[in-house]
Amino acid sequence: MNHPDAWSLLRTFTDARIALGRSGASLPTQEVLSFGLAHAQARDAVHQPFDSEPLAQQLTALGLTTLDAHSAAADRHIYLNRPDLGRRLSDESRAALQASRVPAHDLLLVIGDGLSSHAVHRQAVALITALLPYLHTLGLTTGPVVLAHQSRVALGDEIGETLKSKAVAMLIGERPGLSSPDSLGVYLTWQPTRTRLDSERNCISNIRPEGLSHEAAAFKLAWLLEQAFLRRLTGVKLKDESDNPALHERVKPRLAG
Repeated sequence: MNHPDAWSLLRTFTDARIALGRSGASLPTQEVLSFGLAHAQARDAVHQPFDSEPLAQQLTALGLTTLDAHSAAADRHIYLNRPDLGRRLSDESRAALQASRVPAHDLLLVIGDGLSSHAVHRQAVALITALLPYLHTLGLTTGPVVLAHQSRVALGDEIGETLKSKAVAMLIGERPGLSSPDSLGVYLTWQPTRTRLDSERNCISNIRPEGLSHEAAAFKLAWLLEQAFLRRLTGVKLKDESDNPALHERVKPRLAG
C-alpha cells in the first residue's frame, strides 16, 4: 500500500526530491522509475554531442559572427578523464584564432559545451538575445561569439587572451543535477589570461526557465559588466549587488511585459 507523505504539498515549491512517500519500507515504484529517468537524463546531458552549427545560424540571425574553437581534449572520453586538457586550446585552434585578426573589442562571448551541451542548446541564444540591449546601453563592443568544443571554464580565459579581449564571458553547460540537466552557467573574467584563478571570475549559475530566467541572468551579467569596466576587476573583489537599486547606474532591470 502506498502511503503519501503528509508533506507532499512542499513538492509544489521545488524540483528537489522531497516528500516521495513510501510503499511499505521502500519508495513507491513510480518514484524509483522517476529517479532512474532523471539519472539517465543527467548522463545523456553529459554525453550529448555539441552541435554548434544550429547555434551559429541562430547567432547569425541576431547579427553576430561566430568562430569555432576546440580544447586540447580530442574527444569526450579524454575530456571527462583529463579536465586539464579541457582548460587549454588545441594548437590548431590557437593558431586559427590568432590568424583570424579579430578587431579590438571590449567583450568576448564564448559558448562552451562544458558538462551539458543540452543546456547550451536550450539556454545560450536566449540569454544572449536578452543581453544584447544591455550591451548597447553600455556601449560595449563585442568580438565574434566563439563556439568552444570540449571546454572547461578556464578555456574562455585563454580564448579571450588570444583574441586580446578586455573581458570574456564564458557561457557553459553546468554539471547536470537530477532535476536540472539543462542548467547554464556564466563566468565573467576581466582581462583574461591563462594564469587567472577561479577567484578572479564572477559566476552566475542555474540559468534556465525553472531557475534564474534568461532576462534576470542578462541583467545580472550586464550589471557585473558595467562594474567590471568601472572598477577594472572581477572575482571575489566584485560583489554582485545587482539587487540593490541604489547601485544601479546605466543598467537597470527591464519591467516585465
